Amino acid sequence: MIEITLPDGSKRSFPQPVTVADVAAAIGPGLAKAAIAGKVDGKLVDLSTPVTTNANVAIVTAKDPEGLEIIRHSTAHLLAYAVKDLFPEAQVTIGPVIENGFYYDFAFKRPFTPEDLQAIEKRMAELAARDEPVVRRVLPRDEAVAYFKGLGEHYKAEIIESIPPGEEVSLYREGAFEDLCRGPHVPSTGKLKFFKLMKVAGAYWRGDHRNEMLQRIYGTAWASKEELQQYLHMLEEAEKRDHRRLGRELDLFHLDELSPGTVFWHPKGWTLWQEVEQYMRRVYRENGYLEVKGPQILDKALWEKTGHWDKYRENMFVTESEKREYALKPMNCPGHILIFKQGIKSYRDLPLRYGEFGQCHRNEPSGGLHGIMRVRAFTQDDGHIFCTEDQIQSEVNAFTRLLQRVYRDFGFEHIIYKVATRPEQRIGSDASWDKAEAALMDSLRASGCDFEIAPGDGAFYGPKIEYTLKDAIGRPWQCGTIQVDFSMPERLDAEYVGEDGARYRPVMLHRAIVGSLERFIGILIEQHAGALPTWLAPVQVAVLNITDAQSDYAAEVAQQLRHRGIRVALDQRNEKITYKIREHSVQKLPYILVVGDKERQVGAVAVRARGNKDLGVMPVSDFADLIQREVLKKQSA
Repeated sequence: MIEITLPDGSKRSFPQPVTVADVAAAIGPGLAKAAIAGKVDGKLVDLSTPVTTNANVAIVTAKDPEGLEIIRHSTAHLLAYAVKDLFPEAQVTIGPVIENGFYYDFAFKRPFTPEDLQAIEKRMAELAARDEPVVRRVLPRDEAVAYFKGLGEHYKAEIIESIPPGEEVSLYREGAFEDLCRGPHVPSTGKLKFFKLMKVAGAYWRGDHRNEMLQRIYGTAWASKEELQQYLHMLEEAEKRDHRRLGRELDLFHLDELSPGTVFWHPKGWTLWQEVEQYMRRVYRENGYLEVKGPQILDKALWEKTGHWDKYRENMFVTESEKREYALKPMNCPGHILIFKQGIKSYRDLPLRYGEFGQCHRNEPSGGLHGIMRVRAFTQDDGHIFCTEDQIQSEVNAFTRLLQRVYRDFGFEHIIYKVATRPEQRIGSDASWDKAEAALMDSLRASGCDFEIAPGDGAFYGPKIEYTLKDAIGRPWQCGTIQVDFSMPERLDAEYVGEDGARYRPVMLHRAIVGSLERFIGILIEQHAGALPTWLAPVQVAVLNITDAQSDYAAEVAQQLRHRGIRVALDQRNEKITYKIREHSVQKLPYILVVGDKERQVGAVAVRARGNKDLGVMPVSDFADLIQREVLKKQSA
């Protein structure tokens, strides 16, 4: 008798060994139909896996996270099946699951075209409709090598040859196609219904640039038609919101190969930058931070003391002068400790909060650069709090509240909280880690925040909270963080005088709210699809005259608004008013003011808000009051 324990604690008995599919069928026909895999004693397995002893069994469906991953992995195999069916001379290599989808790399004599992708996707749908069984078998390693060499699949054979001799490997067959894989997989191709091929890109075999270039086909797969459509809609929205395109169209910034990974800010973009920076500067002042400024270049000896020279050297820009080696700083923390160490600090000085808009340089690989989101030169809203262990929780409480307010002001309401706890390799006593982790978790509970635990993901020097915001189309962006550091004050010999007159090491809290200003501005542009809130908009209002007769009056209106601190563009061109309105609307300005003879005669303006909303005619002073109230509220037009 075989006894199966189900996730709800109930038990099923069977007179002889059964498969996972048999267990699903015994529970009910609905579950049997929905099942795509199973878990036996916590291990993911195929539905065809036999259960020969008492075990805990769970049925996996497409609604489960593991189920979606299995669907995507199986769809990668379906892609390879379709490619081999259409292009028999193509060689298959690897096809893993990635975020939101999968890819498969192929060696083929010519580039795949968009028409090829359409044909492959169509063939995938046809093969799925056949509902062919997906069958697993196991071969000895050497036999599997010979098998794939016989098929002309030399890449597969090379993969298997890297497995130790004497091992066995599993293969999965669907129809005429068989692939190397650990599994598990869906029971038949008919379970794969909602997928789409996205693009083709180049990829080196095994990620080594010394190897041959392969063709990587990317795809996405989902458990339902609705989820697929939602994802494709999100991609369309993301394309419309792409900060690189909007940066060009709105004349905010550009990137140039003469200085890869750095940003050339145009007047409008720099105005946006300044609004973000000055807002954060006010936040510093209002919350007890002392703004500091450290040097860009620091001696190699400092980076050796902090450990960066050994662990981070390849990502640092290095220079030399008078036979001394220096590095452009990749972060601001060591400089802040050097400032802290100037003069004797007392327990009465703690907590001591430093803030800096510090420019950092990191030698990121060129292939990883992405617009202004991933650059080599960036500025952080960097802050460091020097405190005692007993002050950690109160400081983190205050920081979380502050971060929530800042994100809300920028238009982000949804925040995900994650506490990263001690890794295996770490410094500091267990008692210190216990205290720090508890302080972080208690601070989030006190702030009413639900949070996830990321076991072992803390830094070697201390635990941290990661704050991830979600944008208007649901994409997560990890921006904020607060990290507890027991290490750097020790390495750089920072200390304070306690109430008893003895010397103690401060705890150092590394914290950032927006993180890299470049990246955060890119997120803001995409969040608002370029239609920035009035308080952030580089140009808040454009003043347009209808004919030359109102040219002087238009200039007078613009000047009045500038005197009220409003950012104004004056358009006195001899163009049709409809043309000028359309052109400024494309620039996504919060307001457009039109002045004709009637407006000039009564000292008023005709107001259009973004989205072609007609707010009617009002006195210039009333409009100025309206826009200033809006800026104070930090809300969009």
